[in-house]
Amino acid sequence: MESLAAPKTLMDQAYAAILDAIGNGTLKPGERLTQETVAQRLNVSRQPIHNALAVLKAQGFVREIGRRGLAVAPLDPKLFAAIYEFRSAVEPLAVRLAAARMDEAARTRGARLIARGKAAAAKGDARALIEADMAFHSFIYEQSDNALIQETMRLYWHHLRRAMGEVLRWPRLAQRVWLEHERIFDAMSAGDIARGARLMREHVLRAYEDVKSGLAQIGPTVGRGREGGRPVP
Repeated sequence: MESLAAPKTLMDQAYAAILDAIGNGTLKPGERLTQETVAQRLNVSRQPIHNALAVLKAQGFVREIGRRGLAVAPLDPKLFAAIYEFRSAVEPLAVRLAAARMDEAARTRGARLIARGKAAAAKGDARALIEADMAFHSFIYEQSDNALIQETMRLYWHHLRRAMGEVLRWPRLAQRVWLEHERIFDAMSAGDIARGARLMREHVLRAYEDVKSGLAQIGPTVGRGREGGRPVP
């Protein structure tokens, strides 16, 4: 008999809700977070909020702001440089492992993800593009059958989506990204492991240049403090 999965705790639910709000931009960089206000918004007690914020702080999504408590962390160019440097090594490996395990079910699933992403690019829907991008890369991680790659990259993608909302608003860039995804997937489907890994590394390096450019454009405001949703002078 299989054991039943434990339901998510209030802390888990609070963590997921706050993280999603940070990732999708509802909570802006520099916006102040107090246990009381967050607890009121989520209609829970302060204890699970306290624990959730502690985890988010350890993961770099929130930071201390002196006596005022915590605030959403700014978009840190050094962190993104480190993430993409890491991705440039890990994702080609994921492609190599995934390509060796491709079967008809994986090809069908991948083709659907490519179609979904191209449709989002054609519509210029930034949120749908981010979700589709995450889904495509997650597909490769899952197909790699490497638990360490899956767990590690799941955390980093929450950081990445914070910047991608700005970058993927550019229609031509979004279309190019999905053309690159399609080429990677085609190489994997054809069993051309070396080509797929090379295309993925090139894709990641090019994506970093796009994100770096995007951060440079929004840089002056990403670390500005906020009180009650308004910038602090």
